[in-house]
Amino acid sequence: MLIILGALIVVGSVFGGFMMHGGHLMALWQPSEVIIICGAALGGMVTATPLPTLKGVVQQAIGVLGSSYNRKDYLDLLVMMYEIFNVARRDGLVGLENHIEHPKDSDIFKRYPKFLKNHHAVDFFSDTMRVIISGSVQPHDLEDLMDADLEKHHHEQLEPAGKLSFVADSLPGLGIVAAVLGIVITMGYVNESPEVIGHKVAAALCGTFLGLFLAYGFISPLASSMMARVNADAQYFASMKHALLSFHKGVAGVIAVEFARRSLASDVRPTFIELENACNEAKRR
Repeated sequence: MLIILGALIVVGSVFGGFMMHGGHLMALWQPSEVIIICGAALGGMVTATPLPTLKGVVQQAIGVLGSSYNRKDYLDLLVMMYEIFNVARRDGLVGLENHIEHPKDSDIFKRYPKFLKNHHAVDFFSDTMRVIISGSVQPHDLEDLMDADLEKHHHEQLEPAGKLSFVADSLPGLGIVAAVLGIVITMGYVNESPEVIGHKVAAALCGTFLGLFLAYGFISPLASSMMARVNADAQYFASMKHALLSFHKGVAGVIAVEFARRSLASDVRPTFIELENACNEAKRR
Protein backbone atom coordinates (compact mmCIF):
# COMPACT_ATOMS: atom_id res chain seq x y z
CA MET A 1 0.00 0.00 0.00
CA LEU A 2 3.03 2.29 0.08
CA ILE A 3 2.52 2.97 -3.62
CA ILE A 4 -0.94 4.41 -2.89
CA LEU A 5 0.48 6.52 -0.07
CA GLY A 6 3.21 7.79 -2.36
CA ALA A 7 0.70 8.70 -5.09
CA LEU A 8 -1.40 10.63 -2.56
CA ILE A 9 1.67 12.53 -1.38
CA VAL A 10 2.54 13.45 -4.99
CA VAL A 11 -0.99 14.63 -5.77
CA GLY A 12 -1.36 16.49 -2.49
CA SER A 13 2.00 18.23 -2.74
CA VAL A 14 1.68 19.32 -6.38
CA PHE A 15 -1.94 20.42 -6.40
CA GLY A 16 -1.88 21.68 -2.82
CA GLY A 17 1.12 23.87 -3.57
CA PHE A 18 -0.53 25.08 -6.79
CA MET A 19 -3.65 26.15 -4.91
CA MET A 20 -1.61 27.78 -2.14
CA HIS A 21 0.02 29.89 -4.82
CA GLY A 22 -3.41 31.11 -5.95
CA GLY A 23 -4.00 28.63 -8.75
CA HIS A 24 -7.40 27.27 -9.75
CA LEU A 25 -7.56 23.49 -10.16
CA MET A 26 -10.01 23.58 -13.07
CA ALA A 27 -7.47 25.56 -15.08
CA LEU A 28 -5.39 22.37 -15.19
CA TRP A 29 -8.25 20.24 -16.47
CA GLN A 30 -7.69 20.11 -20.21
CA PRO A 31 -9.25 16.90 -21.61
CA SER A 32 -7.80 17.43 -25.08
CA GLU A 33 -4.26 17.51 -23.65
CA VAL A 34 -4.97 14.31 -21.69
CA ILE A 35 -6.19 12.55 -24.84
CA ILE A 36 -3.16 13.65 -26.88
CA ILE A 37 -0.55 12.70 -24.29
CA CYS A 38 -2.04 9.55 -22.79
CA GLY A 39 -3.33 8.28 -26.14
CA ALA A 40 0.03 8.76 -27.84
CA ALA A 41 1.88 7.15 -24.92
CA LEU A 42 -0.47 4.16 -24.95
CA GLY A 43 -0.19 3.83 -28.72
CA GLY A 44 3.60 3.95 -28.54
CA MET A 45 3.68 1.24 -25.89
CA VAL A 46 1.30 -0.98 -27.89
CA THR A 47 3.47 -0.53 -30.98
CA ALA A 48 6.70 -1.36 -29.14
CA THR A 49 5.45 -4.19 -26.90
CA PRO A 50 4.47 -7.81 -27.67
CA LEU A 51 1.07 -8.91 -26.37
CA PRO A 52 2.44 -11.21 -23.59
CA THR A 53 4.53 -8.32 -22.25
CA LEU A 54 1.51 -5.99 -22.37
CA LYS A 55 -0.37 -8.49 -20.23
CA GLY A 56 2.63 -8.59 -17.92
CA VAL A 57 2.53 -4.81 -17.56
CA VAL A 58 -1.09 -4.94 -16.40
CA GLN A 59 -0.52 -7.91 -14.07
CA GLN A 60 2.59 -6.46 -12.46
CA ALA A 61 1.06 -2.98 -12.11
CA ILE A 62 -1.84 -4.56 -10.22
CA GLY A 63 0.56 -6.81 -8.32
CA VAL A 64 2.48 -3.93 -6.74
CA LEU A 65 -0.68 -3.05 -4.80
CA GLY A 66 -0.32 -6.32 -2.89
CA SER A 67 2.31 -7.33 -0.38
CA SER A 68 5.68 -8.71 -1.41
CA TYR A 69 7.38 -11.73 0.16
CA ASN A 70 7.84 -11.21 3.88
CA ARG A 71 9.72 -13.03 6.63
CA LYS A 72 6.94 -15.57 7.18
CA ASP A 73 6.72 -16.38 3.46
CA TYR A 74 10.42 -17.21 3.37
CA LEU A 75 10.16 -19.25 6.55
CA ASP A 76 7.29 -21.21 4.99
CA LEU A 77 9.38 -21.80 1.87
CA LEU A 78 12.33 -23.11 3.89
CA VAL A 79 10.14 -25.43 5.97
CA MET A 80 8.35 -26.69 2.86
CA MET A 81 11.68 -27.63 1.27
CA TYR A 82 12.79 -29.24 4.53
CA GLU A 83 9.68 -31.42 4.51
CA ILE A 84 10.22 -32.45 0.89
CA PHE A 85 13.88 -33.28 1.52
CA ASN A 86 12.91 -35.36 4.56
CA VAL A 87 10.47 -37.36 2.44
CA ALA A 88 13.31 -38.04 0.02
CA ARG A 89 15.62 -39.21 2.82
CA ARG A 90 12.92 -41.35 4.47
CA ASP A 91 11.13 -42.87 1.48
CA GLY A 92 13.74 -42.44 -1.21
CA LEU A 93 13.48 -40.25 -4.26
CA VAL A 94 10.68 -42.44 -5.58
CA GLY A 95 8.58 -41.34 -2.61
CA LEU A 96 8.68 -37.80 -3.99
CA GLU A 97 7.00 -38.61 -7.27
CA ASN A 98 3.44 -38.01 -6.07
CA HIS A 99 4.42 -34.61 -4.66
CA ILE A 100 6.46 -33.58 -7.70
CA GLU A 101 4.21 -34.91 -10.46
CA HIS A 102 0.99 -33.55 -8.92
CA PRO A 103 1.98 -30.58 -6.74
CA LYS A 104 -1.58 -29.26 -6.43
CA ASP A 105 -2.59 -32.55 -4.82
CA SER A 106 0.43 -32.75 -2.52
CA ASP A 107 -0.39 -32.65 1.20
CA ILE A 108 2.90 -30.85 1.81
CA PHE A 109 2.45 -28.15 -0.82
CA LYS A 110 -1.14 -27.54 0.23
CA ARG A 111 0.12 -26.36 3.62
CA TYR A 112 1.95 -23.49 1.88
CA PRO A 113 -0.65 -21.70 -0.29
CA LYS A 114 1.52 -18.71 -1.20
CA PHE A 115 4.14 -21.01 -2.70
CA LEU A 116 1.50 -23.09 -4.46
CA LYS A 117 -0.09 -19.94 -5.89
CA ASN A 118 3.19 -18.98 -7.59
CA HIS A 119 3.11 -21.38 -10.52
CA HIS A 120 6.58 -20.30 -11.70
CA ALA A 121 8.04 -21.24 -8.31
CA VAL A 122 6.17 -24.56 -8.28
CA ASP A 123 7.37 -25.39 -11.80
CA PHE A 124 10.97 -24.44 -11.01
CA PHE A 125 11.06 -26.53 -7.83
CA SER A 126 9.23 -29.51 -9.34
CA ASP A 127 11.22 -29.57 -12.57
CA THR A 128 14.51 -29.37 -10.70
CA MET A 129 13.46 -32.18 -8.37
CA ARG A 130 12.58 -34.27 -11.43
CA VAL A 131 16.12 -33.77 -12.72
CA ILE A 132 17.54 -34.73 -9.32
CA ILE A 133 15.34 -37.84 -9.18
CA SER A 134 16.66 -38.91 -12.58
CA GLY A 135 20.11 -39.14 -10.98
CA SER A 136 21.87 -38.44 -14.25
CA VAL A 137 23.21 -34.92 -13.66
CA GLN A 138 26.25 -33.68 -11.76
CA PRO A 139 25.90 -30.84 -9.22
CA HIS A 140 27.77 -28.33 -11.39
CA ASP A 141 25.57 -29.20 -14.35
CA LEU A 142 22.45 -28.84 -12.21
CA GLU A 143 23.64 -25.41 -11.09
CA ASP A 144 24.15 -24.35 -14.72
CA LEU A 145 20.68 -25.65 -15.56
CA MET A 146 19.04 -23.69 -12.75
CA ASP A 147 21.03 -20.54 -13.56
CA ALA A 148 19.85 -20.66 -17.17
CA ASP A 149 16.25 -21.06 -16.02
CA LEU A 150 16.46 -18.26 -13.46
CA GLU A 151 18.23 -15.88 -15.83
CA LYS A 152 15.59 -16.34 -18.52
CA HIS A 153 12.74 -16.00 -16.04
CA HIS A 154 14.25 -12.86 -14.51
CA HIS A 155 14.74 -11.29 -17.94
CA GLU A 156 11.12 -11.98 -18.90
CA GLN A 157 9.84 -10.57 -15.63
CA LEU A 158 11.84 -7.36 -16.07
CA GLU A 159 10.45 -6.65 -19.56
CA PRO A 160 7.12 -5.12 -18.40
CA ALA A 161 8.90 -2.66 -16.11
CA GLY A 162 11.28 -1.79 -18.94
CA LYS A 163 8.39 -1.02 -21.28
CA LEU A 164 6.76 1.14 -18.62
CA SER A 165 10.05 3.02 -18.20
CA PHE A 166 9.97 3.60 -21.96
CA VAL A 167 6.54 5.20 -21.56
CA ALA A 168 7.81 7.37 -18.69
CA ASP A 169 10.73 8.55 -20.85
CA SER A 170 8.38 9.45 -23.71
CA LEU A 171 5.79 11.39 -21.68
CA PRO A 172 7.76 14.66 -21.32
CA GLY A 173 8.30 14.74 -25.09
CA LEU A 174 4.64 14.03 -25.73
CA GLY A 175 3.79 16.84 -23.31
CA ILE A 176 5.81 19.17 -25.53
CA VAL A 177 3.94 17.86 -28.58
CA ALA A 178 0.63 18.68 -26.89
CA ALA A 179 1.96 22.13 -25.92
CA VAL A 180 3.09 22.86 -29.50
CA LEU A 181 -0.31 21.86 -30.84
CA GLY A 182 -1.88 24.19 -28.27
CA ILE A 183 0.33 27.06 -29.43
CA VAL A 184 -0.65 26.33 -33.04
CA ILE A 185 -4.30 26.67 -32.01
CA THR A 186 -3.48 29.85 -30.07
CA MET A 187 -1.99 31.46 -33.19
CA GLY A 188 -5.47 31.37 -34.69
CA TYR A 189 -6.68 33.67 -31.92
CA VAL A 190 -4.03 36.41 -32.14
CA ASN A 191 -6.69 38.99 -32.94
CA GLU A 192 -8.69 38.09 -29.83
CA SER A 193 -8.47 39.76 -26.44
CA PRO A 194 -5.50 39.10 -24.10
CA GLU A 195 -7.80 37.07 -21.84
CA VAL A 196 -8.67 34.65 -24.65
CA ILE A 197 -5.05 34.34 -25.76
CA GLY A 198 -3.91 33.86 -22.18
CA HIS A 199 -6.42 31.05 -21.69
CA LYS A 200 -5.22 29.28 -24.85
CA VAL A 201 -1.55 29.61 -23.87
CA ALA A 202 -2.28 28.29 -20.37
CA ALA A 203 -4.11 25.31 -21.86
CA ALA A 204 -1.12 24.60 -24.10
CA LEU A 205 1.31 24.77 -21.17
CA CYS A 206 -0.84 22.27 -19.31
CA GLY A 207 0.36 19.72 -21.85
CA THR A 208 3.97 20.18 -20.77
CA PHE A 209 2.91 20.02 -17.12
CA LEU A 210 0.86 16.86 -17.61
CA GLY A 211 3.66 15.05 -19.45
CA LEU A 212 6.22 15.82 -16.75
CA PHE A 213 3.77 15.19 -13.90
CA LEU A 214 2.72 11.75 -15.16
CA ALA A 215 6.27 10.71 -16.05
CA TYR A 216 8.07 11.64 -12.84
CA GLY A 217 5.18 11.53 -10.39
CA PHE A 218 3.56 8.23 -11.35
CA ILE A 219 4.80 6.14 -14.27
CA SER A 220 8.53 6.13 -13.50
CA PRO A 221 7.99 5.35 -9.78
CA LEU A 222 5.54 2.60 -10.74
CA ALA A 223 8.13 1.05 -13.07
CA SER A 224 10.73 1.20 -10.28
CA SER A 225 8.29 -0.48 -7.89
CA MET A 226 7.67 -3.24 -10.43
CA MET A 227 11.43 -3.77 -10.81
CA ALA A 228 11.83 -4.01 -7.03
CA ARG A 229 9.06 -6.62 -6.92
CA VAL A 230 10.79 -8.64 -9.65
CA ASN A 231 14.09 -8.50 -7.74
CA ALA A 232 12.31 -9.73 -4.59
CA ASP A 233 10.89 -12.57 -6.67
CA ALA A 234 14.40 -13.38 -7.89
CA GLN A 235 15.60 -13.72 -4.29
CA TYR A 236 12.77 -16.17 -3.62
CA PHE A 237 13.91 -18.33 -6.53
CA ALA A 238 17.60 -18.02 -5.63
CA SER A 239 16.93 -19.37 -2.16
CA MET A 240 15.30 -22.44 -3.72
CA LYS A 241 18.31 -22.87 -5.96
CA HIS A 242 20.72 -22.93 -3.01
CA ALA A 243 18.62 -25.49 -1.13
CA LEU A 244 18.12 -27.76 -4.15
CA LEU A 245 21.79 -27.69 -5.09
CA SER A 246 22.86 -28.47 -1.52
CA PHE A 247 20.36 -31.32 -1.32
CA HIS A 248 21.66 -32.75 -4.58
CA LYS A 249 25.19 -32.69 -3.16
CA GLY A 250 24.01 -35.02 -0.41
CA VAL A 251 23.80 -32.78 2.65
CA ALA A 252 21.06 -33.25 5.23
CA GLY A 253 17.77 -31.46 4.66
CA VAL A 254 18.23 -29.14 7.63
CA ILE A 255 21.64 -28.05 6.29
CA ALA A 256 20.28 -27.65 2.76
CA VAL A 257 17.65 -25.17 3.95
CA GLU A 258 20.29 -23.43 6.07
CA PHE A 259 22.20 -22.71 2.85
CA ALA A 260 19.00 -21.16 1.50
CA ARG A 261 18.42 -19.16 4.69
CA ARG A 262 21.92 -17.66 4.57
CA SER A 263 21.29 -16.42 1.02
CA LEU A 264 18.37 -14.22 2.08
CA ALA A 265 18.51 -10.47 2.74
CA SER A 266 18.59 -9.56 6.42
CA ASP A 267 15.13 -7.93 6.44
CA VAL A 268 13.39 -11.19 5.43
CA ARG A 269 15.82 -13.78 6.78
CA PRO A 270 14.42 -15.92 9.63
CA THR A 271 16.81 -16.56 12.48
CA PHE A 272 18.45 -19.95 12.93
CA ILE A 273 16.29 -20.61 16.01
CA GLU A 274 13.09 -19.65 14.15
CA LEU A 275 13.93 -22.05 11.35
CA GLU A 276 14.92 -24.81 13.74
CA ASN A 277 11.69 -24.48 15.72
CA ALA A 278 9.59 -24.41 12.55
CA CYS A 279 11.33 -27.52 11.20
CA ASN A 280 10.82 -29.35 14.51
CA GLU A 281 7.16 -28.41 14.39
CA ALA A 282 6.91 -29.78 10.85
CA LYS A 283 8.49 -33.06 12.02
CA ARG A 284 5.66 -33.59 14.51
CA ARG A 285 2.96 -33.41 11.85
